[in-house]
Amino acid sequence: MRSLNFDSDKPLLYLVSTPIGNMQEVSPRTLEVLSSVDLIACEDTRVTGKLLQILSISKNLVSIREHNEVSMSQEIVKKILAGTKVAYMSDAGYPCISDPGSKLVKICLENEINVTTISGPNAALNALCASGLCENHFYFHGFLSAKESERLEELRNLISRKETLIFYEAPHRIMKTLESLHEIFGNRKACIARELTKKHEEFIRMPLEEMLKLDPETLIGEMVIVVEGSNGEEQPIVGDNDLINMVKTFVESGMSTKDAIKKVSEMTQVNKNHIYKLVHLN
Repeated sequence: MRSLNFDSDKPLLYLVSTPIGNMQEVSPRTLEVLSSVDLIACEDTRVTGKLLQILSISKNLVSIREHNEVSMSQEIVKKILAGTKVAYMSDAGYPCISDPGSKLVKICLENEINVTTISGPNAALNALCASGLCENHFYFHGFLSAKESERLEELRNLISRKETLIFYEAPHRIMKTLESLHEIFGNRKACIARELTKKHEEFIRMPLEEMLKLDPETLIGEMVIVVEGSNGEEQPIVGDNDLINMVKTFVESGMSTKDAIKKVSEMTQVNKNHIYKLVHLN
């Protein structure tokens, strides 16, 4: 389907990128669109309400969040088809990027409503460009699973990617995520970008092993983690069941469990603490 967004009689949904910290990054076009629409759908009406107050804009707000995205998107579509001009904003950065909005976009397109974006800040790209790890290609993953086993599996699936890797993380999980990154990727170069565009913006550029020594109390605010891609020298990915079976084989040949775990770790380059957990949980 081809669609001309600004030379067409079709209704239009505006996706508006919002500041990730610095309020001066609101563009004149953003102000124009937010002032012209009849209704603003958003992730959190309290957060968006504060932003609009700073911008001296008063509009009706409705909340579209993960738990009501489908039902509210259907209501928004009805309003747009009835002639209401609507913009959608997430709390910070672009809608749909590790934020709600993708279901609204799909439902709009299914109902022949065009969709356009109003450019603005993006934490992943800000971090990547200043990280010192920016290559020709990158892979954006967003948030990793909070569950350790699932998080490690996600990272194992990325171990051979040569692109620079980009992750989002919250302060209360940052150290566990760094431990998982080091366990799977070893001592790759990395960068933590936090408090982007704010007064206390900080970039921490060092290998993953050194990051494990950081004081968690100093890692506050939402963070972006940038990790260099594979150099092609990593060992092939070995599944958890394979690791367990390798340890059992060495133990059956007369080796102690401790030595077997150490041996398998050396052979596969998989962190021995991870193998220890697998062996003693099974």
